[in-house]
Amino acid sequence: MNANRVFLAVDLGAESGRVVAGSFDGEKLSLEDVHRFANTPVRVLGSLRWDILNLFAEIKRGLTAAARKYGSSLAGIGVDTWGVDYGLLDKKGELLGNPVHYRDSRTDGMMEEAYRRLPKRDIYACTGIQFMFFNTVYQLLSEVVHQNPALAVSDRLLFTPDLLNYWLTGEKVNERTIASTSQIYDPQCRHWSKVVIEKLALPEKIFGEIISPGAVLGPLLPEVADETGVGSLKVVAPGCHDTASAVAAVPAEGTRHAYLSSGTWSLIGVESAQPIINDKSFEIGFTNEIGVCDTVRVLKNISGLWLVQESRRTWASRGEDLGYEELTKLAEEASPFASLINPDHHAFAAPGDMPARIQDFCTRTGQKAPETKGSIVRTALEGLALKYRWVLTKLEALVGHRLEVLHIVGGGTRNRVLSQFTANAINRPVIAGPVEATSAGNVLLQMMGTGDLRSLAEGRELVRRSFETETFLPVDPHAWDQAYGKFVKIAEA
Repeated sequence: MNANRVFLAVDLGAESGRVVAGSFDGEKLSLEDVHRFANTPVRVLGSLRWDILNLFAEIKRGLTAAARKYGSSLAGIGVDTWGVDYGLLDKKGELLGNPVHYRDSRTDGMMEEAYRRLPKRDIYACTGIQFMFFNTVYQLLSEVVHQNPALAVSDRLLFTPDLLNYWLTGEKVNERTIASTSQIYDPQCRHWSKVVIEKLALPEKIFGEIISPGAVLGPLLPEVADETGVGSLKVVAPGCHDTASAVAAVPAEGTRHAYLSSGTWSLIGVESAQPIINDKSFEIGFTNEIGVCDTVRVLKNISGLWLVQESRRTWASRGEDLGYEELTKLAEEASPFASLINPDHHAFAAPGDMPARIQDFCTRTGQKAPETKGSIVRTALEGLALKYRWVLTKLEALVGHRLEVLHIVGGGTRNRVLSQFTANAINRPVIAGPVEATSAGNVLLQMMGTGDLRSLAEGRELVRRSFETETFLPVDPHAWDQAYGKFVKIAEA
């Protein structure tokens, strides 16, 4: 492995983005934020959209800052983002409109319309993907149903990281891990699902070439290289879906473990050599997203810290701007199990007054509504931990063996209270870290693409050497068993 190399990971989440420098000294990998910026969607004429041009401008600011600091040590750049959202290009390669946010209401009723055209079980058999209202397939079906003129003149569909890669390199390709989030990709034939495209009347011409993570897309366009001062830097496709990159950096050994990528969303699953698409996985709603190095991420996507984030936004809008650490401390001090919620209930899906929605859910289910900020946040965190147990139980039934430990990676590991609640709820060890798993995994795939690493196993060994983790052991499992019994009745009602 070459020493003194710096790889830039562009990591865009639903709340913020950043450009991170991953420096390899020959022994360990270190990460440093070069540039951070907000990712704030904009509502225009009733449509919620991403400000994609501003995001690209912020990426270039990050490249400029990195060029000043690291100069000739820079060896590559990779982009990862959230899943499902996309932009449409015309034949000249021009973007036909700002990408629509996955929480926009345009998908209302589209799942039912899709099932009318192609039965739900058939869609799952073709794609193996969990049914979520914001999946790309329902966004595109909305454009078909409402006869969006942009769709009629579109020539290519590029998912968010694909679009940014196109602006960086001029290459119009779809990276495999991000394509697999669409519910239009067939993980068994490893290409777009012709059945889904035909039955839902989606325009086949917009679905282009699919490349695998680790592929070198090419050098930066001269105009970008000149503007930012980074020179002819290689652009490598990491796991362009942020969860794919995060899972690549899980510091696990062996196979009897599960992972949890924790952030705005929580994704719990295992790595598999093949997709698991059968009646059982269909009934319990597991998804088969593509991972790095020819793996399949068999997982369930559930609500994560979104409930806490949206509650904090609501309180901040009223002049009560408390930080996450303060809110978590208040939650820790609140009474346990005062009320229980299913964090995946549809009432919590859209942006809005989350505290009021949590209170209303508790009232409607015959429980006492939490009144204080601490009790509201604790209700959300306990609900998440109990839902993790529910998913883990179903996952073990699916794979046919016990999962001995849960690795939690991502920004959610900063919430130590949630990590402890999770260990209590699942009654087994939780290993938390690294926090920056997505950026670390992004860098690992770049290093594999440039030949600096030989394998994913070698990359995970590098992660274990480079980043600290913390182990949480279960406390008071009996109380959590009792709470889980109540939770199941509420969640499955």
